[in-house]
Amino acid sequence: MTPRWIATLALPFIAGLGACAMPAGPGGAPPLVGTEWRLEDLGGSGVLDRVPATLAFPEAGRVAGQGSCNRFFGSYTLVQDRIAFGQMGMTRMACAGAVGEQENRYMAALQKAQRVQVQGSTLTLSVEGMDKPLRFVRTRP
Repeated sequence: MTPRWIATLALPFIAGLGACAMPAGPGGAPPLVGTEWRLEDLGGSGVLDRVPATLAFPEAGRVAGQGSCNRFFGSYTLVQDRIAFGQMGMTRMACAGAVGEQENRYMAALQKAQRVQVQGSTLTLSVEGMDKPLRFVRTRP
C-alpha cells in the first residue's frame, strides 16, 4: 500500500466525521440528537403566535423543522459549541405577509448560526450579525 492509497480510503471517513454531532466535552454543547425545539425569540424579536417555527435534530448530522409555514430539512455539523447548518431543502407553500417575513428571517439566521448553547429547557443559537441569539424552548427531550 502506498501512502496515497491510504489517504484516498481515509478521506471519505474523515470527511464523514464532520457531519456527526460530537459528545459534550468541557465547555462544549450537550448532544442534540433526538431533541426538538420551538422558536421563542428571533434575535430580539418575538415570534408570531400560533405560527410555529421549530428545530429538530432527528439524528447525528441531520436537522429538520418548521420554518413558519414550510417544513425544512438539511444537515448540520457540531464541534463542541460551534454549529453550522448545511444547505436546506424546503417545501414551497406560499407564505404571505408577516408569516413569510418571519420564515425568511428564521431561515437566513440558521444559515449564519455560529454557536449553540443548551441550559435546561432553553437552546440558544448565536448568529453572525445579530446582537441577540435565537432562543428556543424544548418540546421533546
